[in-house]
Amino acid sequence: MFKKSAKLLAAACFGTMLCASLTFAGPIVIKLAHPNIPQHPMGQCFEKFKELLEKRSNNHFRVDIYDSSKFGNFDSVVQGLQYNMLQMGSASTGNLSVFSDAFLIYDLPFLFPDYASTDLVTDGPIGQEAAKSLEKSGIIGLGYIEIGFRNLWNNKKDVKTLEDAKGLKIRSTPSKAHIATLKALGTNPTPISWGEVYTALQQKTVDGIDIDLNLAWHNNFPEVNNHMTVVNSIYTPHLVMASKKFLDSLSDDDKKLVLDTFKEAQMLERKLIREGEKEIINKLADKGVTVTVLSEEERGRWAEATKTVYDEFGDKIGVELIKQVKETVGGKK
Repeated sequence: MFKKSAKLLAAACFGTMLCASLTFAGPIVIKLAHPNIPQHPMGQCFEKFKELLEKRSNNHFRVDIYDSSKFGNFDSVVQGLQYNMLQMGSASTGNLSVFSDAFLIYDLPFLFPDYASTDLVTDGPIGQEAAKSLEKSGIIGLGYIEIGFRNLWNNKKDVKTLEDAKGLKIRSTPSKAHIATLKALGTNPTPISWGEVYTALQQKTVDGIDIDLNLAWHNNFPEVNNHMTVVNSIYTPHLVMASKKFLDSLSDDDKKLVLDTFKEAQMLERKLIREGEKEIINKLADKGVTVTVLSEEERGRWAEATKTVYDEFGDKIGVELIKQVKETVGGKK
């Protein structure tokens, strides 16, 4: 009797310990960092990724989002991915040029006529080949989302022609190609850190900014810029990355679930960016912003004026790569 009770007690203890170990093992945590605010389509994309992955895995996964660069700058994100302190992250292709000059292709102005052409490049062999350059550093490129096309905002006058833009003091990124583009258009590019942009526009330290519609809208730039010209000059994608150590640690089923769920969120992000642009243009009049859309002929003049940027950066990016992109999108430049 005693032996039987002892066996039952041992079995019960083992079962309790097993349940306890399962309970305290907890979910697989994915720390995910991106530079945008939650309201932006990028932020919404990652919130949807979190919602879907946690639901579909029955909370086997937990996604902790570090938005608005809360995890740190680009260097912090890269190091976090390399050492698996961060499992997923997003960065602009401009920043990723430290891994490959091929990412600089997106800094060239007037290269892409529309979103259909950008998809051909980012989702095709050109985009995939650039993403592979990160693998030797322990980072896997999952796929591209986007910020969109840059347009010219200012608080001084309507810009309808190339001549109207001349002399405007425009905030630029630190990108040498972006600065060269603005110079070629006759403006005075002024690099200002992102956190100081709104104040610089408000205090008229600069006359305007060269930025996409969604970022401008969600950061309240229409409050400090009452003129916007649809230029669609430079296209800015972001690459969503994962730690190789993290992906290698997953079972095949878990890895498939993560990748499939990301693809769904990726398509949502692009949809929100593109639909958002149309909605924002319609809302700008209510904000007191005048909207000018360059004619095809006038946009051709702006593109012609920036050909010097191709001459300046062509060798670094690669003449053959530029040719390959042009052939892919069917552009005649």
